[in-house]
Amino acid sequence: MFPALSAILCLSLLLPSVHCNNNLLCYYSPIMYRNKTFDLVLTECPPTELCMTGNGRYGNHSALSTRGCMAPTGCGQVHPLPLKGTIYTMTYACCDYNYCNAGHRVAVNSVPLVVAMMAMTMLLIWLLFPFYKAAGSPHSGYTYMYRRLL
Repeated sequence: MFPALSAILCLSLLLPSVHCNNNLLCYYSPIMYRNKTFDLVLTECPPTELCMTGNGRYGNHSALSTRGCMAPTGCGQVHPLPLKGTIYTMTYACCDYNYCNAGHRVAVNSVPLVVAMMAMTMLLIWLLFPFYKAAGSPHSGYTYMYRRLL
């Protein structure tokens, strides 16, 4: 009973991390001045949206940037954006595969993701293959064996 319950618990914890749908994974950053830094955030777009990058220009100077998700109807659009008393011309470009709006300025810290995945893997192994002390072992120390799962 416990091995089956452990397996169900482990699977329920792992299922949200499995990407089972067709939603795009994109990077997000708010509209901000280009000389500012921001750690990009990974986000999952709604089913009908694409990844996008936005560029805000003031005359010939590229001054603003943004990333995220956008409906296909907004892709390629140009519109004015008033920000702090200045009117910028925002242009949006879209793409349709995971992480396609990363560009060359990605500053995403993936260490927490790697640590979480390693922890989940260790938990899965520990839950599915628990060790136990073999009864009647001829050795004075512990003999470990894998318990069979049903």
